[in-house]
Amino acid sequence: MSLINKLPYELLIGLRYTRAKRKNHFISFISLTSMIGIALGVAALIVVLSVMNGFQAELRTRILGVASHLEITGANNQLSEWPVLAAQLKSQPEVIASAPYVMAQGMLSYGQAVQGALVRGVLPAEEDKVADLGKNMKAGSLADLRAGEFGVVLGADLAQLLGVSIGEKVVLMAPQGQFTPTGVVPRIKQFKVVGLFQIGMYEYDAGLALIHMDDAAKLYRMGDNVSGLRLKLNDLFDAPEMSAKLAQKLDGNYYVTDWTQQHANFFKAVQLEKKVMFIILTLIVAVAAFNIVSTLVMAVTDKRADIAIMRTFGASPRSIMGIFIVQGALIGMIGTLIGAVVGVIIALNIDTIIPFIENLFKVQFLAKDVYYISDLPSKLEWNDVITIVVMSFILSLLATLYPSYKASTINPAEALRYE
Repeated sequence: MSLINKLPYELLIGLRYTRAKRKNHFISFISLTSMIGIALGVAALIVVLSVMNGFQAELRTRILGVASHLEITGANNQLSEWPVLAAQLKSQPEVIASAPYVMAQGMLSYGQAVQGALVRGVLPAEEDKVADLGKNMKAGSLADLRAGEFGVVLGADLAQLLGVSIGEKVVLMAPQGQFTPTGVVPRIKQFKVVGLFQIGMYEYDAGLALIHMDDAAKLYRMGDNVSGLRLKLNDLFDAPEMSAKLAQKLDGNYYVTDWTQQHANFFKAVQLEKKVMFIILTLIVAVAAFNIVSTLVMAVTDKRADIAIMRTFGASPRSIMGIFIVQGALIGMIGTLIGAVVGVIIALNIDTIIPFIENLFKVQFLAKDVYYISDLPSKLEWNDVITIVVMSFILSLLATLYPSYKASTINPAEALRYE
């Protein structure tokens, strides 16, 4: 006995009805459009969720390229005796490294151009241990920042806005004034541009300037104090837990914040958009899936005589119902699988597809002066793919229930009366 003969006859007839050429071509057309609709919806869901995952991962990577996992500051944004605190933190197994910093506002000018910026004073050797700025240098290096030489490393977009290049000098004005016989005037110092960095996030590339911590302490009159300590952890996702732990453990007036608090709005916005897009695109899949209802209702009408004959030969209402469930489920399954394959292919190759479309139509989807990320990233999560495929198949199955049930209630005598 062959394997085919062992299969339930409901499955065999359902498969035959799906493959058979119908007299009513409109039914075949509706089946095809339902299948295409499901495929497009599934593919769109996979691509959009992959892009949202990519945005989330890229945003986190670029933010943490400049920011740190944890920051500890003191009252009035000043931290005294920071070497003692740094030594105390080294005893924590979760902490990989720490680096002091001075953070303040400043105004940079070159020629007629003036730009506001965040000025961060750093120790180059220590800063490289807690952030990835050193890996994102476009010109020069952090090591070129030396105490007393008053060098500055600018974001590439900030340098472009100022019209300055390596080796040229910019004027940095500190908002804290100094008293003179003529009144209060801002403190001004010339800095030589010794490097350019480019993170790929416009907020930092156009608004951050790095100087040596000793130079920053002199300019902003911090003395031996710093603004705080930046920490790098073994696992960045442990930052919230570690933040709470350090806040309880440290003695003194310290404020501990982690990267999820400092940039919570970005990640919450991306997460919310991901959920909303999932719901919207699921409705598209649902509409396509419930087109199966129309297909099966017409198929049941078309096959009334066949159903009646099968009933007279002993087929149960459950078997009739199973035949049409198989037919509808097969439409949904084929559409889902096609959509999943297409969606995965697009999601894995979106970094080449989008530039091709941009070059073809001479457009730019993400202007870097408007969006935080100027490239369209993609990160395929197989859990998302599985969830989408299962959801689509369940919707397809649900769409088969009503017409299949109506087929099972057909009275053979009534159906054959006019045949």
